[in-house]
Amino acid sequence: MTRLTKATLLVAVSFGLNKILAILRQLIIARQFGLSAELDVFNVANNVPDLLYALISGGALAMAIIPVLSEVLTKQGRDAAWQVLSRIANFAFIVTTGLSLLVAVFAVPLVSSPLGIAPGFSTSQQTLVVELMRLNLIGTLIFSMAGLLIAGLQANQHFLLPALAPILYNLGQIFGALVLAPAKGITILGLTLPAFGLGVHGLVYGVLIGSALFFLIQIPGLIAYKFKWLPRLDLNHPDVRKILIMLGPRVAGMLFYQLTFIVRDNIASHLAQGAVTALTYGWMIQQVPETLIGTALGTTLLPTISELFARQEIRQFKNTLQRSVQVIIALALPSAFLLAAALPPLLALAFGWDNAATQTLLWVTRAFLFGLIGHCLIEVASRAFYAQQNALIPSIASAITLGLYVLFGIIFSKFLQASGLGLADSFAFGAQAILLIVMLIWFMGRKADGKTNIRQVFKTLFSQSAVNLTLIRTLSGSLLGGAIILVVQPLLSNVLSPAFAGGLALLLGTVITLPFIWKELRIFLHL
Repeated sequence: MTRLTKATLLVAVSFGLNKILAILRQLIIARQFGLSAELDVFNVANNVPDLLYALISGGALAMAIIPVLSEVLTKQGRDAAWQVLSRIANFAFIVTTGLSLLVAVFAVPLVSSPLGIAPGFSTSQQTLVVELMRLNLIGTLIFSMAGLLIAGLQANQHFLLPALAPILYNLGQIFGALVLAPAKGITILGLTLPAFGLGVHGLVYGVLIGSALFFLIQIPGLIAYKFKWLPRLDLNHPDVRKILIMLGPRVAGMLFYQLTFIVRDNIASHLAQGAVTALTYGWMIQQVPETLIGTALGTTLLPTISELFARQEIRQFKNTLQRSVQVIIALALPSAFLLAAALPPLLALAFGWDNAATQTLLWVTRAFLFGLIGHCLIEVASRAFYAQQNALIPSIASAITLGLYVLFGIIFSKFLQASGLGLADSFAFGAQAILLIVMLIWFMGRKADGKTNIRQVFKTLFSQSAVNLTLIRTLSGSLLGGAIILVVQPLLSNVLSPAFAGGLALLLGTVITLPFIWKELRIFLHL
């Protein structure tokens, strides 16, 4: 296996453990609070702090930093790279602190105004959202700094500690859900845990504990790579300027992406009670395969292709991208089809809700899964532009996606309620994936011969025989595997428990699909 394959497997395994803990955390919370108004409040209160984190360090700066740090490491060495990271980290801390204070001061209109995050909530719900949001901002500040440290370690091709950080974050949240939130001690394996009775406030305190652990786990890596903090800004430094130039469009792109969640909750706040929570959980379930496939590969791919581009190894750059797209298709399509078919008894067992609530969650999740392949392809296609230190195209694509999401969300939610918002997500982000791939072919064509046109782009797109064959074989295997699940699952339910029958049917569908994607699995081992 190549270094990229090994790193991707490491990240995927750690992400998998993290997702198991995240699902466990959500199930604990779901069983305590159900589809309740209180849990809707907790989920909505995370939106603006999450937006700040994504705009400053979690998504925007990290994506802008890694290509530049990879270039500095390749050409100037590690000491120079740490100096660049220090300057950016100092700048990010000042900006994040200032924005957090602004959000805290203007929290009330951010929540309750007609264009706010929860205008449809009652006054008491809105007051609680404001309170929880202000607490969450502390975690945002910690997360922002940790995100920059993670970017520095990943630029050095170190992925273990950054991958462990989300696991510790979830453990902190689980502690909040099991110990801080409950009014009565929960008994596990004969041991009754203490209970602080803090309700949703306990969930937020768990977030703060988790964010502190998220930050502290990076320290050993920084010591190992001899990180040296420089107490300076120096925004005129040439490499810092490169990052800041990329940062503008990257921040805009992340803003457009995060605004889809604000729009989603705004529309959902006018729907039936529990719509916000159903969308939160449906998105969470879709994010399991998306994280294991798209995010894991994209995370480890960015430093590699950034290094290839810095060395002007364009042919290897394009070959790595094509093979990555084949792997994404071969893993994402079956995941979407097989999960959509096998979900009903698994959701009923996991959440323990009544039939109506379970059906709502089922169709919301299926709507999100429809767009799984689009989300996964975006992880690779957008990073192909960032590796070239081009953040403008992904930003423009994100703006178009937001517009499409608003349009589809308003239309679909009228007819399909919460499921319509999930379907709007799938259509909007699927369109973004197609646009990014088309633009990538355009830019690579111009780099190769200095000119290109739309006809040549689409000729290139449809002449990718390896990718097209992957798509045809994978789609065929996914349809067959999904059909087998739909047929076998009811039959097995007559003799087995519904959940066990669902799991067994899912396993059978997976085995049947494997021969169709075997070639791409071998490609993955040699990325």
